[in-house]
Amino acid sequence: MRNILVTGGAGFIGSAFVRHMVARYPNYNIVCFDKLTYAGNIDNLLSVSDEANYRFERGDVATRSAVSRVLRDYHIDTVVNFAAESHVDRSILDPDAFIHTDVVGVYILLDEGRKHGIERFCQVSTDEVYGDIEDGASLEGDRFLPNSPYAASKAAGELMARAYHVTYGMDAVITRGSNTYGPYQYPEKLVPFFTTEAIDDRPLPLYGDGRQIRDWLYVDDHARGVDCVLHFGAAGQAYNLAGENQRFNIDVTRRILDLLGKPQSLIRHVPDREGHDRRYAMSAEKARALGWRRDFDFDTGLEATVRWYQENEWWWRKIKTGEYLEYYQQQYAGRLAAQE
Repeated sequence: MRNILVTGGAGFIGSAFVRHMVARYPNYNIVCFDKLTYAGNIDNLLSVSDEANYRFERGDVATRSAVSRVLRDYHIDTVVNFAAESHVDRSILDPDAFIHTDVVGVYILLDEGRKHGIERFCQVSTDEVYGDIEDGASLEGDRFLPNSPYAASKAAGELMARAYHVTYGMDAVITRGSNTYGPYQYPEKLVPFFTTEAIDDRPLPLYGDGRQIRDWLYVDDHARGVDCVLHFGAAGQAYNLAGENQRFNIDVTRRILDLLGKPQSLIRHVPDREGHDRRYAMSAEKARALGWRRDFDFDTGLEATVRWYQENEWWWRKIKTGEYLEYYQQQYAGRLAAQE
């Protein structure tokens, strides 16, 4: 492992992984490959932009010629694929983009990687492939029951990685992360969305009764988990990177308001989204057996995250314009109006 291509490396979790790898492994060459769509942000990588072992290339994982070029030009031997459309709400509005990146993109990365003789492929996936879990915790061998176009597209990408391992002998591993939060997350997901809206004293549109349960994982712990699986995971195997910190969405929302000193009256219960899973939960025992450990409990991580958004308005205020506002209007304006 010497020349590592990190696709989707300007996104939220991908950029945390890039920053981690550049700092921890000065002898590795880290090449970030990102299309820079709405959620890809080069500002996420400012802290490593001048490092000798870091390079950035703009491109689309679903464009074969671009993938082939970057694999060849940088003599890539390892691929870590974070590139994905990743927001359930958007997948309901526009499933096509998710198939393009999360399925076709994975196929092209695997196929070009095979042709170029890469030695290791890590597919970064999600707990949402398991679907709604009434009780207990999902294990890596459990069946997939995805309930949104996003979850289905990620499951398809995983199955393609497995097929390339079985059929072509590709050394592929898979990680499945739980709900991840932390600095630099695009402000459409619950924690940054509600934090930034509350800073401006705007209403927080909480789906349904707010008693959906999510398992929360701090982004730096997630990045270190992918690093651990990349180095020590067995070929053909999947590993749950679980926060094992389950919380009701309404409790997370209330805690954000408490941390900001804002009133609970900002919460607005709005009509639920289609096919909304009630509960996710995974066991991280298999990843722990590789040596992965989490450094952040949920309360510590959430406090640090909320403080980061308070102190870094320069980062998110310029995002919440244009396309973001159009999406907000499409997704929430009608729901909020219905509650007035």
